[in-house]
Amino acid sequence: MEKKQRIYLDNAATSWPKPAAVYTATDAYQRDLGAPAGRSNYQQADEVQRTVARTRHQLARLLGATAPEQVVFTSGGTGSLNQAIHGCLRLGDHVVTTVAEHNSLLRPLRYLEEQGRITVTRVGCGTSGQIDPSEVRQAMTSKTRLVAMLHVSNVTGAVQPVQEVGQIAREAEAFYLIDVAQSLGHTPIQVADCQADLVAGSGHKGLMGPLGLGVLYVGERIQAELEPLVQGGTGTESELDQQPAGMPEKYESGNLNVVGIVGLAAALDHLQEVGLAVVEQHLRDRTAELIEGFSGIAEVRQYGPSDAARQLGVVSINIGQYDPQEAATILDQAYSVQTRAGLHCAPLMHRALETLPQGGTLRFSPGWFTTAEEIQVAVQAVAEIAKSAP
Repeated sequence: MEKKQRIYLDNAATSWPKPAAVYTATDAYQRDLGAPAGRSNYQQADEVQRTVARTRHQLARLLGATAPEQVVFTSGGTGSLNQAIHGCLRLGDHVVTTVAEHNSLLRPLRYLEEQGRITVTRVGCGTSGQIDPSEVRQAMTSKTRLVAMLHVSNVTGAVQPVQEVGQIAREAEAFYLIDVAQSLGHTPIQVADCQADLVAGSGHKGLMGPLGLGVLYVGERIQAELEPLVQGGTGTESELDQQPAGMPEKYESGNLNVVGIVGLAAALDHLQEVGLAVVEQHLRDRTAELIEGFSGIAEVRQYGPSDAARQLGVVSINIGQYDPQEAATILDQAYSVQTRAGLHCAPLMHRALETLPQGGTLRFSPGWFTTAEEIQVAVQAVAEIAKSAP
């Protein structure tokens, strides 16, 4: 029996495949360079340091940061969010967030809340998965220190009004954190336009770099206020046993994930060569094809805006009364269509969508390498499964 070609539609978890240059760059680093960053002065170490600096510059341009030193490398999107949240908040602070968030943002806030250190207001959303900025404004108090929300939902793909919320946060003199894990590399995000103080993202999703590397933008307004979570060796100011206060070393203790940074540099070169606008249009086209295809299947229920102008890179559905896990297994085993089923680490979002009793949703997330033909195969597979839906 001929094996079907793998159709990978789980790019919201991690991008695959990567650009060919990413594989080449990471292999070359491991075989030929192998040096740490910022620790030595031989030729290979100097080359590594130049790559780290170049990658930081590339990310700063992508985000519209005023200086590359405002870009901090972390262990991942979760590490970036934890640094932002734990480093920013103080005893008695109030936080405004939303029910649309990923657990990487929800759990640090819940942890601090259960310890009695902060209070949190979680703004709801409609059936489209989008929040209303006016509800954020109503939730603000005199003790609100932080407004934290995502840019694009990993459950519905809904694009949130981050610029409007940024204006509300700035008017209240609160700090503003945006989680761009599902949007960085897919659509423009400019820190000045959003008035963001903190922007947390990952290198392995839309940016198409390797796993294990995160990015945190730290704006000038919050740098003196944001405490580092980890202290240790930085390769700078080694004559002191105090943590450096300068950027980005303040938040980069320990060896950087150089193999990840080298791979990310190659991925950013690819993104620059292709053009962010081209990538965004490609994803909007694939998203629109999924929305349109599923809308023609009576047994399928979609969650989210169901509008490619307000939804990007993610389409979640349920097929009749199928358990999403069962549907995902059938898609993989019978059609080689690979998706993500379940709650997607976003329990409050599924509670709002009323999908908890069914076990969440079945999520399709195309990427840069997803073709229109693959989308057609996936839609047809869902149509065939729907014929026997309970």
